[in-house]
Order: sequence, then C-alpha cells, then structure tokens
Amino acid sequence: MEADILLSERKTAGSVNAQTRHERRRAIAILLRRPLLTQGAKNDADFLLVRQHATWLREWFARHCQWTLHVESEQARLRKTPGNLNDSTRPLLDSSEQPFTRRRYVVLCLTLAALEKSERQTVLRRLADDIAGEFASDPELELSGVSFDLALREHRRDLVEVIKYLIGQHVLTRVDGDEQHFLASRQYDVLYNINNAALVALLNARRGPSTIRAQSTEERICSMVDEPFPDTEEGRHRRLRTRLFRKLLDDPVLYYSELGEQEREYFVSQRPSIVKEIESAAGLVQEVRHEGLAMIDREELMTDVKMPEEGTDGHATLLIAEHLANRLREGIIDPMSVSVLEIHVASLVRRDSGSRVYGGGGG
Repeated sequence: MEADILLSERKTAGSVNAQTRHERRRAIAILLRRPLLTQGAKNDADFLLVRQHATWLREWFARHCQWTLHVESEQARLRKTPGNLNDSTRPLLDSSEQPFTRRRYVVLCLTLAALEKSERQTVLRRLADDIAGEFASDPELELSGVSFDLALREHRRDLVEVIKYLIGQHVLTRVDGDEQHFLASRQYDVLYNINNAALVALLNARRGPSTIRAQSTEERICSMVDEPFPDTEEGRHRRLRTRLFRKLLDDPVLYYSELGEQEREYFVSQRPSIVKEIESAAGLVQEVRHEGLAMIDREELMTDVKMPEEGTDGHATLLIAEHLANRLREGIIDPMSVSVLEIHVASLVRRDSGSRVYGGGGG
C-alpha cells in the first residue's frame, strides 16, 4: 500500500514538473515574440503566465542572455538586445504588412517625443501639428531627405500607420474618432488615452540617444546597447556566450560563416552545453548542418513567419527552395534579388499552365 502511494506521488510530481516546464517554454516564446506585453483582453492569458513565472524567467534571461525582464502589475517588458545589431530583416510592418519607410521611423520617434510631453490624453491633430513643427524647426531632416507635409495624404498616412502601431503596443487607446477620417481630411480629429508606463517602456536602450556623441548609425546603435564585461578571460568568454545565446534565440539558423573567429572557436567547443540549455528551457531542438546550426521550433510557439505547407503557396515555396538549393549545388553563392526570383516564379507559372493545357492529363 505504501509503495503504491509513493509511486502515485512520484507520478504527480513528474506531471507537475512537466506542466511547469511547458508553461515556462510558452512564457519564453511569448516574450521573444512580444517583448512588451501589456495586460489586455487579447493578452490576459499570456500576461498572467509571464507573471506566474516571472522570477524564474528574470533569472534565466539575465544569466544566459544578459537581458533584463521587468514585470509590473499591468505589463511586462523584456529588454532584449539582438544578437545581430545590423539585422535589417525585421522591420516594423504597417497594417498592409509593408515595411516602415524611413519617414515613418522618423515620425514614430517624433510622435513618442510629443507623447512624452503630453498629459493623460491627446488628440491626433495636436500630434500632427507637433510633428510638423519639429520638421519645420530642424533643417537637418530635410537635408537628410526626409520631409513631412500634412497637406499630403501620403504623409498623413505615415502618421496614421504610426498611430496604429502605438495602439497595437497599447501605448495609445482610441477613445473617440477614426483615423480614416483624418486620412481623408486633416480637419477631422481623434481622441486618445496615453499609457505612460508602456510609453516609457517602449524605448530599449541602456543609454539615452541624446547622450551619445558618435556620428555613424552603427556606432550610435552600439553605444546605446553597450554592456560592460570584465577585461578578463572569464569576461570575454561570458561576452561570447551571451552573444551566441542571443543569436540562437533570435534567429532560426546560425551560420558559421557569420561568426567571428573567436565566436566560432568558442561555439564549437561549447555548443553541447549551450544547445542543451536552450533545448531544455525553450523547447527548441537542434538540427546540425555542415554550414551551421538550426534551432527547430516544433511546437511553433515562437515562429513568426511559417513556411506555407498546402495549396498553391506551399507548392510554389517548395519549387523556389529547390531552385535556390540547385544554385548552391552549382556553386552560385551570389544573392538572388527578389525581382529575379519573381521572374523565375512567373516562368514556373507559365510552364505549369502550359502543362495543364497541352499535357493531356485528366482531372
């Protein structure tokens, strides 16, 4: 009888541990996909899960990635520094899934500056006038090729897309009005509540941009996120390990060719321990290739863009992948432009259409 009770207790403990491990993996995936998580109707379950495991998550991210996690009563913010500071493959996307333009990024920064000076509420026309005033008072913006004219519908659309992004981040909450009316005519207005906690948390920098004297964009970005490590062998190893953890959590594939000499040597020697930790905590599974290492998200908890699997999109994706793989087998390593790839896809469509018309197949 006692043996049965002991066996039952062990099974229960194992089940609890498995449940906890699964919840923590989900929480890691949630924060990697949405580093600024605000409590709301759509995010309540995710936010509560992160709060539940906040202590463990805070310690894990700090130990392995040097990322800080702040969890408050209504929001959580993972301040994550990318493994690659020059990565331009993840732009902000507008409501049509198009990347933000340079002007939109400038308008976003100026909008945040205007909101910081506001009280608990603001209106769209006031924000628009503040931004237009900043452009008018700073000739450097126009000299750098960025302009903003509220008389132009295209420029008003840039502001509207910025506002939609801030609504999505819960920095702004629409109280009254519709941005589409402002887009049609600048005389219309929209009222917003401002979430100051989310506004303050949005900027992820260890140093304020205004305190940095570096001129080039790359130098400025490095200065904003620079982290001190001891100038010792242990400190250098810790910097390398931190950078590798970030790369493996940020990107699905780590290519040896993209690593510096020291990074590659360290990774080759430490790969088993690094990968084991990520597999255990995040649930990713390694796939070792000659050219690098992929961390596979089998549960698709943190996959932002999924490969099409069915229908025309899935078939076209496989054909494109086959074409690119054949180029590599032939020793062609130069990047293929999107326009050239579109021409290739068009030829596949014509070939497929021809085979259907003249191939004589049934169906």
